Amino acid sequence: FLAVVANATDILLSRHEKRFRLQKQHVLLGIFFSEAGTELLRRFIGFDENINQLRQTMTFEAEWPEKQFTTLSQILDDYCYDVDSNKGNLDELRDFLKDRGTILLRLLESPYLLEHESFTELLRAVFHLREELLNRKDLDSLPQSDYQHLSGDIRRAYRLLARHWLEYLRHLKELFPYLFSLAVRMNPFDRNSSPVIK
Repeated sequence: FLAVVANATDILLSRHEKRFRLQKQHVLLGIFFSEAGTELLRRFIGFDENINQLRQTMTFEAEWPEKQFTTLSQILDDYCYDVDSNKGNLDELRDFLKDRGTILLRLLESPYLLEHESFTELLRAVFHLREELLNRKDLDSLPQSDYQHLSGDIRRAYRLLARHWLEYLRHLKELFPYLFSLAVRMNPFDRNSSPVIK
């Protein structure tokens, strides 16, 4: 009897700890998108040659049903992220990532996010891109081979970030409708995005 009680207690504690870790992860993801992620995605979009194909699909209303998130996830998985580092502004991207270095490092140090392997992979990709850009003094006169290399680094981080952004919105819609409303209004894929409710 005592063994059964002890086992049940362990299960309940384990579930409670898992819920607590997930809550912490979602809070930290919220900080990431508020402080860096949404704006970083907007900047990555500026390097995307095919973005007009995606804009219409990724511009949506706050009333979206759950199945639309599943459809969009598949679209993002199949999408060709045709990044050209010559198209966007590398200097602005470098300055943005330089300014966000502290918050990104704090997030990477969090034990709660280390358990979230796919998000840790995203942070590593962003840090790698940041390091690549910061180690180049002049981003306007690089050989084409180096621009292609930077395009690959942007593409890697862009693909991961777009998927995490969508999953973050799905979480907000389910649990925090008021935060979801703002996230939809600030949609980086929408050229006319604005926090102002019209």
